[in-house]
Amino acid sequence: ITWSKIGSGNFSARFFSHGSISSDTSNGVFPHESDYELLGAYLNSKIVALSLKILNPTLNVQVGNLNSLPWKRDIQAEYKSNIIDNALSAKEISEKDWYTLETSWNFPCSPLLHSDYRESRLKPTFDKLRAHCREVTMEMQRLEEENNHIFIESYGLQDELVPDVPLSEITLTCNPHYRYGGNKSEEELEALLLVDTIKELISYAVGCMMGRYSLDHSGLIYAHSGNKDFEEIYHRGDAEDAKSGANNIPLRSLRLCGEFKPDDDGIVPVMDLDWFSDDATNRFIEFLKVAWSPQTLEENLKFVADSLNPKRGEQPVETIRRYLSTNFFKDHLKTYKKRPIYWLFSSGKYKAFECLVYLHRYNESTLSRMRSAYVTPLHGKFNARMEYLRREINALLPAPAPRKLQKDLDLLKKKQAELSAFDDNLRHYADMRITLDLDDGVKVNYGKFGNLLAEVKTVTG
Repeated sequence: ITWSKIGSGNFSARFFSHGSISSDTSNGVFPHESDYELLGAYLNSKIVALSLKILNPTLNVQVGNLNSLPWKRDIQAEYKSNIIDNALSAKEISEKDWYTLETSWNFPCSPLLHSDYRESRLKPTFDKLRAHCREVTMEMQRLEEENNHIFIESYGLQDELVPDVPLSEITLTCNPHYRYGGNKSEEELEALLLVDTIKELISYAVGCMMGRYSLDHSGLIYAHSGNKDFEEIYHRGDAEDAKSGANNIPLRSLRLCGEFKPDDDGIVPVMDLDWFSDDATNRFIEFLKVAWSPQTLEENLKFVADSLNPKRGEQPVETIRRYLSTNFFKDHLKTYKKRPIYWLFSSGKYKAFECLVYLHRYNESTLSRMRSAYVTPLHGKFNARMEYLRREINALLPAPAPRKLQKDLDLLKKKQAELSAFDDNLRHYADMRITLDLDDGVKVNYGKFGNLLAEVKTVTG
């Protein structure tokens, strides 16, 4: 059983899983097997919270402090059985809640795509998921309060303590009272949870675009290095051989050739305008069609966009495009604690060209592919667009051109200049044919591309 050595809030303990180790900041208690759940429940009780405030009113909880706790093993058998059952139930709820996060070891898929909650449309799906979250939060509260009641009775502290546990102390990610805290109203908490749930769905969709995840199979699908065996995993899933994927799943059992296919090269543009048919916005629209249905697409797009703080007069697709091109990577950095797995290549200030590249699919030919498939064609698209704008402006002479037309032309000129400089830099690094050693870590590898990548200082320090 482990706990955090440093903490300003209430003391809490967690069960270690097999293969975990303790350290200086996450110490461990190794009880006898028969005491495991009982001691875990005790350490999370109000008895311990009160005792530690008396024994050690500081921010650091040492091993000796826990060794000094008034631990009673001789709780009556009937009460002991109830405590253990409650602890096991609480552990199961916590595990399932943890696995809904993309950063957990056993993340299966976005909870909005779980068969227990998925409806024909996105909003009813979210409503059903939200109802389940409320139910498990209340059940966790009941389990904790019941154990508190038993321990308080056992220690004769009825006059000192009450078993009640406020919702803000029910440590489940799906519980907005704990996740966001503060003095927010119910409406504010629900709005925050909706926004984060939709952003997590978008992140999962990007993972499916990259081939990290798949709508056809749960869990992590691809996390090798250098795009190795990617084609084999995704396009030869019905082969007779039993080679394994990233989760040691036989390839023939994956059959990952469904309606939503991963990107061919692991390069996904995130542009502010619709320059490429395979950019993140267009692929997300395709994702919604497959995950739910084409018939409910418009309604689902609106539900997603409404949660992303749309601007006045903005169409749902425009809102989603704006989020993907301006805020998705910022959220990704937060989720992965400044160690991103989708890397943002950016031309610079005017965002003439930006794309995401999946770390595990990057290989020595990725930058050359980026030039030939995206940057070079974009030069031509910019030129054609500028020529069109010039014709429109000339057609209005001698009257002054509408301000928007001239503004768009001026911006495109700046973007074209930025794209040319980026292309020169990209060619230089493409010629270097850089390879990555994943053992070096994201921080080191991210710094190998000069200023081709966004947020370099944030990631590398």
